[in-house]
Amino acid sequence: MPTTKKSSISTGAIDAKRPDLIKEYLDRYVIGQDEAKKTLAVAVYNHYKRLRYNRWYDHIGHEIDKSNVILLGETGCGKTHLVKSIAKFLDVPYYIQDCTKITASGYVGSDVEDCLAGLLRSCNYDLERAQMGIVMLDEGDKIAKKDAGPSITRDVSGECVQQSLLKIVEGDLVGVPPMGGRKHPEQSLIYVDTTNILFILSGAFVGLNDIIGRRVGSDHNRIGFQNSDGSKSSDNLLGQVTSQDLREFGLIPEFVGRFPIITHIDPLDRDALRRILVEPENSLVNQYTTLLKMDDADLTFNDDALNAIADMASDLHTGARGLRSIMEKLMLDIMYQAPSLDKKHKKITVTADMVHAIASGTAGLVKAG
Repeated sequence: MPTTKKSSISTGAIDAKRPDLIKEYLDRYVIGQDEAKKTLAVAVYNHYKRLRYNRWYDHIGHEIDKSNVILLGETGCGKTHLVKSIAKFLDVPYYIQDCTKITASGYVGSDVEDCLAGLLRSCNYDLERAQMGIVMLDEGDKIAKKDAGPSITRDVSGECVQQSLLKIVEGDLVGVPPMGGRKHPEQSLIYVDTTNILFILSGAFVGLNDIIGRRVGSDHNRIGFQNSDGSKSSDNLLGQVTSQDLREFGLIPEFVGRFPIITHIDPLDRDALRRILVEPENSLVNQYTTLLKMDDADLTFNDDALNAIADMASDLHTGARGLRSIMEKLMLDIMYQAPSLDKKHKKITVTADMVHAIASGTAGLVKAG
């Protein structure tokens, strides 16, 4: 178990825990992704060191600028889970804003200030804590500007949103309608200073691999991106992303410049999916085992069953979310029957045949014993 020793650095009620302690905590809940863990751990540690330093910079030196983060990776690979875990460990307020809902002011959708309203709600409108929180701009690839070309309409959910976010993510005093401005225009504003709020832009950025691939060259075999069967693999390309690649994808230069730290999540292969099933402290196997214990039932999964679940999830190409959907289907009949089983049938073993029955659609009530 990781130690709970804290760094001596403090920003009011928030402690800046050392990067190794942050990663050690993340290792308990997130499988793999060492590069992303280290990058995020250092980023949040430096962010909260910066808060303490800047309170005294007039006396001891120059002010340190904020470094927001871009987190790239396929869906279901753990981007949101990483940010949630970090915020929980640091005990800071956080809010996850779905960027697909944001539009330019005056159009149907959400205002860019809604991410700050959500952050305020997450800490019960404690303004001081909110101003040292974390905002995750999820689905950030959806606000990329549309393809260049003549148009008679404004890009109200793309470039306009990026322009509106510029001052917020950089640091500004923003008037925030606490209940959402479009539905309650009469409410008083709360002014939030975003200078010390850490913004993390995340998204799958589908198509970014192709942009990086064209830049590094078409001969992928020369740099180690070709499989033994001759097919091309893009698994490692996100590790070579540059600001120019993101600009070509559709993020405007001013917006990219406000996110100097760029890291990525690796795709989850079959082995990683199997480890996710059992190794984290809040693994799916542990969760369902706990649920069945509440009905006085002992639940076990044999190795073949775990392998079959991982194989099915890998075929779905939805990352760890695929594991959840498979487990829900697999456990439905078991959880339906468990409360009514007598004591001699309270030992339940999940087998590969039961998993395959889910895949073929022939699953029925499971006999326990």
